[in-house]
Amino acid sequence: MAHRSEAVLSRIFRAAAAQMGPTQRADSRAQTLSRLIELLEQAARQGAKLVVFPELAFTTFFPRWILEGDALDQYFERSMPNASVAALFDRARTLGVGFYVGYAELTPDGRRFNSSILVDPDGEIISKYRKVHLPGSVEPREGAKYQQLEKRYFGYGDLGFPAVRAGSEWGGAIMGMMICNDRRWPESWRMLGMQGVELVCVGYNSAAYDPNGGNTEDATLRTFHSTLVAQANAYMNATWAIAVAKAGDEDGSGLIGGSCIVDPNGCIVAQAKTLADEIIVADIDLDLCRQGKDKMFNFAAHRRPDQYKLITERAGVVEPVAVN
Repeated sequence: MAHRSEAVLSRIFRAAAAQMGPTQRADSRAQTLSRLIELLEQAARQGAKLVVFPELAFTTFFPRWILEGDALDQYFERSMPNASVAALFDRARTLGVGFYVGYAELTPDGRRFNSSILVDPDGEIISKYRKVHLPGSVEPREGAKYQQLEKRYFGYGDLGFPAVRAGSEWGGAIMGMMICNDRRWPESWRMLGMQGVELVCVGYNSAAYDPNGGNTEDATLRTFHSTLVAQANAYMNATWAIAVAKAGDEDGSGLIGGSCIVDPNGCIVAQAKTLADEIIVADIDLDLCRQGKDKMFNFAAHRRPDQYKLITERAGVVEPVAVN
């Protein structure tokens, strides 16, 4: 009797968080790209098949300045890949490693977005995301030492929260993306969770001070919050999460670190120890998602969407009327 041999898809693969130290305004694109490639190579040497880079990985965090014309346009990518970043794509393809990377996108019709892409080990872009939850303001805050002008330079993301089924190199994972402030909003995670997400990639450039002014937040508290939202939302959606910072003193403005890899139980399995370029790795066992998805967070069995209507009907708070 003939025996049929069937290939079994491994649902375990190694991933890396590629934290970056600061990128100064004076740094050239070539300098920054060489750092990205070095981090990619370090991750590949440790066996990683996926490398997650930060938000706006190719540039400094330019929304802290008032910029116009060419001074602004220099930070935007008009296509992806392009000549300025092709070396990263080429090296990743040679190494057989895919990646997530954030960048400033300028579309052919002149729209601007804070975007990210997911590139598979063959060098193909398999998903794009545009940041939905833009912090900051359009106009600069008078007297503020630091500005946060993402609303001035970017439009609100218009692609929703797409999930994509990856190939065998990543265990057939259902993957989604977020960018920085998105990770603080549970709606972002639940939109991906409702698509069965198993791995969420998040890049960020988060201030090490209160970006809205005042002194009620510092680097310690903001790093705690960054880690908290990754752990809590990974648990509540039974998904792996890889959250990756650009960190350190960037032209006098501090950015938190705390890059981490979190499992579907909300446990940190790897975390960066510095504010510099640093690789951390973990083996992503996608089957660990099943415990949460089949039991506590079995959405089909337990969700009651008819009771959640305010979430989509209203943006701001409407307080109840006082009872006399």
